[in-house]
Amino acid sequence: MDGDYVIGGVFSIHNYIYTVKHNYTTMPEPLRCTGSIDARELRFARTMVFAIEEINNSTWLLPGVRLGYQIHDSCASVPVAVHVAFQLSNGLDPVFDTGDNCSQSGRVTAIVGESGSTPSISMMRVVGSFNIPQVSHFATCACLSNKQQYPSFFRTVSSDQFQADALAKLVKRFGWTWIGAIRSDSDYGNNGMASFLDAAHKEGICVEYSESFYRTQPRSKIQRVANVIRRSTAMVVVAFAASGDMRILLEELSREPSPPRQWISSESWGTDPDMLRFNFCAGAIGFGIQQSVIPGLRDFLLDLSPNKVAASPVLTEFWEDAFNCRLGKSVATDESVCDGTEDLQTLRSPYTDTSQLRITNMVYKAVYAIAHAIHNAACQNKNSTTQCDKFTIESKQVVTQLKKVKFSQNGYDVSFDANGDPVATYELVNWQKSKSGSIELVTVGHYDASWPVGQEFQINKNLTWVEGNTQVPVSVCTDSCPPGTRKMLQKGKPICCYDCIPCPEGEISNATDSPDCFPCPKEFWPNAERNICFPKPVEFLSFDEVLGIVLAAFSVGGACLAIITAAVFFRHRTSPIVRANNSELSFLLLVSLTLCFLCSLTFMGMPSEWSCMLRHTAFGITFVLCISCVLGKTIVVLMAFKATLPGSNVMKWFGPLQQRMTVVSFTFIQVLICTIWLVLSPPFPMKNLTIYKERIILECALGSAIGFWAVLGYIGLLAVFCFMLAVLARKLPDNFNEAKLITFSMLIFCAVWITFIPAYVSSPGKFTVAVEIFAILASSFGLILCIFAPKCFIILFKPEKNTKKHLMNKNLF
Repeated sequence: MDGDYVIGGVFSIHNYIYTVKHNYTTMPEPLRCTGSIDARELRFARTMVFAIEEINNSTWLLPGVRLGYQIHDSCASVPVAVHVAFQLSNGLDPVFDTGDNCSQSGRVTAIVGESGSTPSISMMRVVGSFNIPQVSHFATCACLSNKQQYPSFFRTVSSDQFQADALAKLVKRFGWTWIGAIRSDSDYGNNGMASFLDAAHKEGICVEYSESFYRTQPRSKIQRVANVIRRSTAMVVVAFAASGDMRILLEELSREPSPPRQWISSESWGTDPDMLRFNFCAGAIGFGIQQSVIPGLRDFLLDLSPNKVAASPVLTEFWEDAFNCRLGKSVATDESVCDGTEDLQTLRSPYTDTSQLRITNMVYKAVYAIAHAIHNAACQNKNSTTQCDKFTIESKQVVTQLKKVKFSQNGYDVSFDANGDPVATYELVNWQKSKSGSIELVTVGHYDASWPVGQEFQINKNLTWVEGNTQVPVSVCTDSCPPGTRKMLQKGKPICCYDCIPCPEGEISNATDSPDCFPCPKEFWPNAERNICFPKPVEFLSFDEVLGIVLAAFSVGGACLAIITAAVFFRHRTSPIVRANNSELSFLLLVSLTLCFLCSLTFMGMPSEWSCMLRHTAFGITFVLCISCVLGKTIVVLMAFKATLPGSNVMKWFGPLQQRMTVVSFTFIQVLICTIWLVLSPPFPMKNLTIYKERIILECALGSAIGFWAVLGYIGLLAVFCFMLAVLARKLPDNFNEAKLITFSMLIFCAVWITFIPAYVSSPGKFTVAVEIFAILASSFGLILCIFAPKCFIILFKPEKNTKKHLMNKNLF
């Protein structure tokens, strides 16, 4: 249709081009399209006509100016699209102008189209050289945002860069980390998938396979892609493909049953009503262009009189295919003639389906954007009226004004950013089965790239997944590693494929899919699941446990035994056997043994600063007091027998006073050693973290090992000295001699403490303390039983032997 300003329109009304083999001997035939008509694309073309007629009838937009249009079919083919671009750029004038000033009367002012990215790129390389603006309604390739290569390109549909980011966030939102990817082998598919894979990689999503295909490729190629999908382990398949390409692949998949797959669609095929016939894709989700309402469009689409149809070869072909009849007289015998009773309102076709106008509204907005740009360039307000010039503006002026347009049409805002792109908004659509069993598109949410990060999605309806499930399907290479384990990548596989390795001893992981385990603090230890650090149990020899109770019972029992023995000796203190055995040293020895038994109690319970200093010093001093008494008794025995020799006055030099001084002197040396130890480096409570990894041993550190071994060494020195003297005195005559008993007691004492040293060093934890207590009790019991048990036996059970006469006899004991 002619007009003051002509707008070109390019749509993929057919999907294939007739291929001709050139023999280079005859003139090639003109390019022509083949295949059936794409009813949806025809609706796009008719929507452009509707918008132009609506503008021509407007009194506020381009008043007095009539817009014309030239609509062409690109056959979704680059050669045809380039051919159309040259036609729109040069016009259809049959006369070649040789003058200096070209009228440019045949050139279009702007172009609406094309539907595909690859044809749009090819067209832009032609018309861009003439600064002719091209406003696409469906070319979404992110590459077209490059203003250096495509300076006069605009579009009313969002760039695939936004859709790719949205798809990656959608996949991440539902926890899918193992997916398959297929794409059209075109600029739309290749660039869109590249953007998606980049965004998916940033989101930690792994791709099992990425396959490309195109509808014109051999069937063997389509079959190979279908088999890859069938054999894959990924449940989710992201398809960034054009509607015509996807139709061919789904037809191939429908020929042979395949495992259920959760399809994620790009906006190209996800909202195409013709694709809803593939029932095995029920549950698919994807993004679609926002639904809209265009008042009066349906009536315009249905208003096709036979005269209008007959005037257009494309409408004629559509009419004949839709009603299976032929217009005109030349029909075959098996074909019927269209008689005029055909009714478009009864026709179920994407052409008449205006229930979900998505891309159609993009065509509508593209026409209005061009009209607003022409209006701003050609019209001026004068005296409250708008006056527009005709045939005075050039295409580059329209380009300049398109960059500035900002208006609202039917409630939908239209504007372009610096790259010629609109604001990215999508609807989240879900293929859901209706009660009748057919699949219908349901809008379940929205995505707006201008919303805050992390809040771009808004899902307000329940989704239906593959096979009608209501639970989100799982698509992972490896199940998530639970807390207490870490991920270890499988060699040669993507990062989403890994093994779950339990955390090493002493380490935990408290998050799902943790890449590493981390150690617990020094005083903490993992639980059995190794996902929480608990404080290590503190262990020490307490009075509550069985070992502590047994040792405490022996300690108290030994003290009671020493007290009872002292009571027996005190009760029979005048008896010969008590008086003959140096009663004063015997009572002092019993008191020191009582303290030896009781000092073992200081080794039990929670160590504190005072208990650590007390236990070692009390033990050292009481044992030296005990050994000093035994040593005194041994010396008394030796001196007593030396005194019986003629002319000996030895007892004068070792009387009671000297005996007391001996005990005090030996004990004072130990007190001095302990005092130096406590002053310089006293014992202190310490948490031992090295013996056991899983628990803390609360013990008394020695402070100074020299001090500790000096105390023990001094005790050992006295014991050895006492043992040597007792051995010397063991063969002296008469029953008065108790050196044999002392010899046995010292033998036991020395044996206990010699074995104590390796046992003490090698015993772990609280058993170190138990070994020390055992040594104290064993040596104490050895002394009291060897020295005092035979005497108590005579006193209590053999009183007839408790006489001076019997004491002077041999072999009393």
